[in-house]
Amino acid sequence: MFSNLIESNSHGREFRRRGSFLLFTMASYTLLFVIAGVVSIYAYDARMEDRNLEIVTMMPLVDLPTPERPPLAARQPDRPRSNNPSTQNFDERRNPIVSVNRPDIPPRHISTVPNPNLPVRDGVRTIISDRDFNAARAGGLIGLARDGGTSTSSSQVVLDVAPPPVAEPRPKPVVVSKGVITSEALSLPKPPYPQAAKALRIQGKVSIQVLIDETGRVMSARAIDGPPLLKQISEKAAYQARFSPTRLGDQPVKVSGLITYNFVLEQ
Repeated sequence: MFSNLIESNSHGREFRRRGSFLLFTMASYTLLFVIAGVVSIYAYDARMEDRNLEIVTMMPLVDLPTPERPPLAARQPDRPRSNNPSTQNFDERRNPIVSVNRPDIPPRHISTVPNPNLPVRDGVRTIISDRDFNAARAGGLIGLARDGGTSTSSSQVVLDVAPPPVAEPRPKPVVVSKGVITSEALSLPKPPYPQAAKALRIQGKVSIQVLIDETGRVMSARAIDGPPLLKQISEKAAYQARFSPTRLGDQPVKVSGLITYNFVLEQ
């Protein structure tokens, strides 16, 4: 019994010693963390103060000299003027081009680069010279030359702007409509009997609407009646048919008619 009491007292002293050591250790670490935080704050403030002590040198503003502009007379070259420009009733072009209002005259070349030349104006007489100039028009102002050319239009060629040619009406194609023209064919190949139609015991008559050109060849063929499984093979056969040319007087014409194919199963 006494031995147990002695052992329990020794354990109690050991626990108190360990607890005191743990508390001392925690207090030491806490103190170190606080000291480190304070030192870091002061160190950061010191760096901020160093930054604020930077010297900024302001350079004085320097007035740039204003470039001298040439006088108005030097900047605007003299242009040749006639004695009375209001009396000029024609345009001048160096390289005349057709106006966009003339769709009947297509351009020779197509380009994405804009054309620097001026077009010929509709209803205004135009001559070829060494400058681009628009004459006075009724109710408008005197046109100015695009560039300051110095030579006059001494040797000039008059451009006669002809009116657009009147397009002659094209004769409408004549198509003669007929009924069944199977018997009129010079050559009428028979279409093969499809195996699927034979297996399903499908038979009957197929009507093909054809358009024949002036030489007797089939231009188009379209099935308008008959079993669906027999239409496609009949259209292919109709394209191989040939007819004699049809004429109205001395003019060959197209013909529209029907070709029929009769599919019958052998018994």
